[in-house]
Amino acid sequence: MPLNRRKFLKKSAVTGAGVAIAGAVAAPAAQAAVPGKPARPAKRYSLTVLGTTDLHGHVFNWDYFKDAEYTDAKGNAQGLARISTLVNRIRAEKGRENTLLLDAGDTIQGTPLTYYYAKVDPITAKGGPVHPMAQAMNAIGYDAVALGNHEFNYGIETLRKFEEQCDFPLLGANALDAKTLKPAFPPYFMKTFCVKGAPPVKVAVLGLTNPGIAIWDKAYVQGKLTFPGLEEQAAKWVPKLRSMGADVVVVSAHSGSSGTSSYGDQLPYVENSAALVAQQVPGIDAILVGHAHVEIPELKVVNAKTGKTVVLSEPLAYAERLSLFDIELVFAKGRWSVESVAASVVNSNTVADDPKITKLLSDEHAKVVAYVNQVVGTATETLTTVDARYKDAPIIDLITKVQEDVVKAALAGTSYASLPVIAQASPFSRTSEIPAGEVTIRDLSSLYVYDNTLVAKLMTGAQLRAYLEYSAEYFVRTAPDAVVDVEKLTNAGGRPDYNYDYVSGLSYDIDIAQAAGSRIKNLTYGGAALDDAQQFVLAVNNYRANGGGAFPHVASAQELWAESTEIRTRISEWATAKGVLDPKDFASVDWKLTREGTPVF
Repeated sequence: MPLNRRKFLKKSAVTGAGVAIAGAVAAPAAQAAVPGKPARPAKRYSLTVLGTTDLHGHVFNWDYFKDAEYTDAKGNAQGLARISTLVNRIRAEKGRENTLLLDAGDTIQGTPLTYYYAKVDPITAKGGPVHPMAQAMNAIGYDAVALGNHEFNYGIETLRKFEEQCDFPLLGANALDAKTLKPAFPPYFMKTFCVKGAPPVKVAVLGLTNPGIAIWDKAYVQGKLTFPGLEEQAAKWVPKLRSMGADVVVVSAHSGSSGTSSYGDQLPYVENSAALVAQQVPGIDAILVGHAHVEIPELKVVNAKTGKTVVLSEPLAYAERLSLFDIELVFAKGRWSVESVAASVVNSNTVADDPKITKLLSDEHAKVVAYVNQVVGTATETLTTVDARYKDAPIIDLITKVQEDVVKAALAGTSYASLPVIAQASPFSRTSEIPAGEVTIRDLSSLYVYDNTLVAKLMTGAQLRAYLEYSAEYFVRTAPDAVVDVEKLTNAGGRPDYNYDYVSGLSYDIDIAQAAGSRIKNLTYGGAALDDAQQFVLAVNNYRANGGGAFPHVASAQELWAESTEIRTRISEWATAKGVLDPKDFASVDWKLTREGTPVF
């Protein structure tokens, strides 16, 4: 399938042809008086831009891993069905003809619902289904959606099929064809709003995605797509949009606002650069921010070149919030100009599901509920991730055991078959539980919430030592005599749980009383001190293997083997083959936290 000139390119999203929308208002305001003539009221127009981001397949307020309505301690609600109700209400208040609905990406990955329609009953099959997210977003009436990095998790064919099923363009000005360096997706979307008694207002939406795709989904995009920086491409496109007559320029960016990156120096681009775009690129009025999964009702950034304030907003992920940009324009001296922008967020828990969306997707939802509730085995005892961040938990050992077994089988008969295989895994969830008794697909899926796949990398003992030291930076330095508060023990420097790794097959202590970089103690393999020159095969997920989290050495290490089957699926296969999950078959005590040699727990 070609990588550029898709459906929405043909609909003139790139050439700038607009869509005429009726409606709007002319509000009175004193315009500069002309000598001898009475002052005329200025023409004004109020535009409301609504935005979601990081939906990750959440259509309903449902937790497929718990087989129950979603709840949390803060009373949040999730799902596009709630967003639909909010959008309907705001459109009724503002006039639908005066609103624009956008999303900032990460749409088709993240729940068993999206997995089911990518892998179990795939949308790419001949005569296959229409993706539930396409159905819901079409019904709600999205105008444009920026590509997120997770759009590429299932490969380009799945993404292109989803794009084909959407009634709106998927935007990515910095998603380029690797050979032609031309946009592989529509860079922008133009919409024209008609104003009674005044020229129309032209609004341009520029879509930008994350350069990290080149690392995280290298297996799918290498040699096919390239992803330059957001600032660079915004600087290219915003002047073009202005020259095409755009009165308002909104950016939908799948990039956080912190100015940080999780992939170290592997790329010359910043991962979370939305605020940098606002600061460096003149001509932008507002930015819908995504990717970071944080709530930012309103962030004002001053452009360094013009001194103009750019307003950013990021709604909470999973459709828990809806961002609103209220943009006021005034017509003077023959042109429209933005007078003010104000942003806020609306909480999805204030409304009920839209019955239209509930009815539309009830069958798809029921299929996925039945799928995840299939029993695949039994467990001899309850396994939980509650304390897996700071104690070596058997439930994480299950992941590493599966990964070790899969890689050993894959390398059998090769020149690497004699090397020891060790494995990496992270405590993704703080609430996952495999109950004693019957074990279902949803129990196992809750343990591994990402669609990662498995890679085998060749590493030395010295490299693994550095890898573990980097991982141990996750813990907050804690003095030997200090009281240990487990809620404050981890996530040092804001590092997320998924960027802390266990490594099975080695034995080691993590001395949290020491400074970062000097914490790994008593590192052994097979009962002897680790030989820095010894070679190992590290079974590692593709996110980490490609540089996600910026762990040392692993991205540049020789790749011995890789596959496209999800680790989650491998866990289900392993459990099904065993029939019984008994910790004696997979649990091991590989590491512990210490302070100057004394165990913390």
